[in-house]
Amino acid sequence: MVTGLGCVTPVGNDVSSTWLSLCQGRSGIGPISLFDAQSFPTRIAGEVSGFSLEDYSLELARRFATLGRNAQFCLAASLQAVCDSGFQESPRQPERTGVYLGSGEGRTDLPLLASLIHRSCDQEGGRVDRSQFLRLGIREIDPYSESEQEPEDAAAQIAELFDAQGPNSNCVTACAAAAQAIGEAAEVIRRGEADLMIAGGSHSMIHPLAVTGFCLLHAMSTSNDHPQEASRPFDRDRNGFVLSEGAGVLVLEEYEHARRRGARIHGELLGYGATADAYRVTDMHPAGRGAAAAMRSALRSARLDPSEINYLSAHGTSTEVNDRTETLAIKSVFGEEHAKRLPISSIKSMLGHLVAAGGAVEAIATLRAINDSTLPPTINYQTPDPECDLDYVPNTARDTRIENALSNSFGFGGQNVALVFGRC
Repeated sequence: MVTGLGCVTPVGNDVSSTWLSLCQGRSGIGPISLFDAQSFPTRIAGEVSGFSLEDYSLELARRFATLGRNAQFCLAASLQAVCDSGFQESPRQPERTGVYLGSGEGRTDLPLLASLIHRSCDQEGGRVDRSQFLRLGIREIDPYSESEQEPEDAAAQIAELFDAQGPNSNCVTACAAAAQAIGEAAEVIRRGEADLMIAGGSHSMIHPLAVTGFCLLHAMSTSNDHPQEASRPFDRDRNGFVLSEGAGVLVLEEYEHARRRGARIHGELLGYGATADAYRVTDMHPAGRGAAAAMRSALRSARLDPSEINYLSAHGTSTEVNDRTETLAIKSVFGEEHAKRLPISSIKSMLGHLVAAGGAVEAIATLRAINDSTLPPTINYQTPDPECDLDYVPNTARDTRIENALSNSFGFGGQNVALVFGRC
C-alpha cells in the first residue's frame, strides 16, 4: 500500500503544486541558470526553483547545508512523504522500517576540482602536477566530501533522520532507478523483511560535465529559443529530451500494518517488472523487447490482463528512438486494438527528464491520476508522427475514471521497469 507521497520538481516543490501544474499543462523548462551554458549546444533545462530546506526547519537547513542538491531534494521529498503518511505518530519498530532509493551521483564540487586542476598545471605543457594536486586537495577539499559524493548518501541520511534501522539500499540504474527502487522496496515488504519502506529517488545533474556528455551523445533538445516547447514526446518534430532535476518519494506499507494504524491509502502497488534489453548501452532494442517484457512481467505480478489497464504513464522522453520504440512495445503488450483505445501521457513534456528521479515522480502522478480521475496531458503535441499513432492525451488534461494504471521507466544500459498501481 502507498500511504505517503512527497516530491520536488521543476513545476512545484510539493505534491499539490506539482500535480496542479501538470493538470494545467504548465512547463517547467527554461534557460539554465545553475552555470554559464552559453557555449553549449543545449542551454535549457528543468531547474527546481524557490527551494530551501529552511522551509522545513532552520535546524535541518544547518544540519544538511553541505549536502548537494540531489540529497537535499530527496530529504525534502522524504519529509513530505513521511508527514503525509503519519507513521511517525504511531508505534512502530525501527528495525522494520527501511529505505530504498534510486539516485545518481552525490555532491560533486566541480568548480573546486576545476580550480585545483588549473592551479596544478604546468604552465608550459599544461600537464597536471599530481603531487601539487594532492597537496592542494588535502588542504582545501571538504573532509566530508568523500561520503557526500557517494550515491547512497541520501539513503543513509534519511535512515538517520527517521530512525529507519531496517533494510537500506540504493539503485543506480540510470533513468529506471527510482521506479526500480519502488518495486524492490515492495518486494522487501512482501518477503516479510519490513513493514514500511521509504522509497523513491532523486537526481540533480544540471552541471557542465553532465550537459557536455549528453550534448556529445546528441540526445538533448536544442530548441533553446522556445524552452517550454522543447520537450514534445511522440510529436513528429521532437528533437531530444530536456535534462531536469528533482526528487520523488513514496511511503510503502504492508496492508495490515497500515490498517491497524488507520493510515490513509493513496493506492496499491499491484505489480512490478524489471528486465534488461541486453542490446546496447545507449539504445533501446529497436523492437522494444525489453520494455515489452517489463510491462508483461508487471502485469503478471499484478495478476491483471492488459485489457484491465485504464491508463499508461509513458517513459516518453521526446527522443526519436525512445518514443517510437515505446509505442511499438505498448502495441506488442496490449494488442493493436486496445493500445489504440488506451490513454497514454508523458509528463516529461512539462517536467523534462529527472533522470534517476523520474520514475518516482511519475509514480506519484499516476497515483494522483487514479485518485482524482484525471489524466495529465502530453503538452506540445502538435504534429502527429505516423510511427507514434496512439492516444497520447494531447495538450489538455482529461477526466476519466481509472482503476488500474501502468507506469514505465527505461534507462541507459537497457534497464526497463514497469509498475502497476490500483485504486483502493
